[in-house]
Amino acid sequence: MKELMEYREKLVERLRSATEELCDACRTFDDPFMKAGEGWTAHQIAFHVRDINREVYGMRIQRTLNEENPEFKNFDPDAWMAANYNRDETLENILNEFSLSMNKVCDLLGNAPQEVWSRLSQHEALGKELTLQLWAERCLAHIEEHLAGLKNNQNT
Repeated sequence: MKELMEYREKLVERLRSATEELCDACRTFDDPFMKAGEGWTAHQIAFHVRDINREVYGMRIQRTLNEENPEFKNFDPDAWMAANYNRDETLENILNEFSLSMNKVCDLLGNAPQEVWSRLSQHEALGKELTLQLWAERCLAHIEEHLAGLKNNQNT
């Protein structure tokens, strides 16, 4: 149990630091509208990661914490981006919202009792018995995926 508690503490710490790293990486681009990896601009990546956190992972974490076995619908990030992307929103506003949202998620997870990490949810495509911990891990994986793309582009 001690190892599991330590893993979860490190997961929350890494969520915080990955959030900061992604924000910092987006800010390194002189022009946030130049291609920054994966065919997207730094602005688009920031918008995407912020909105996926708000509409998917952050929301699933919060609902799993507060509801009994919530069910989640599938989410199409490409359709969301096509319908909602706002080029006029400032990069700094996007990054500030993302950072505030992720800090809230990290505070919730960091203050959650250990037994809450095993709370279950279900997803229409992924199935049943999906834990809070799984959503936290997927949230981190999503941030790190885009962070790696930004860093790769900086090195080219």
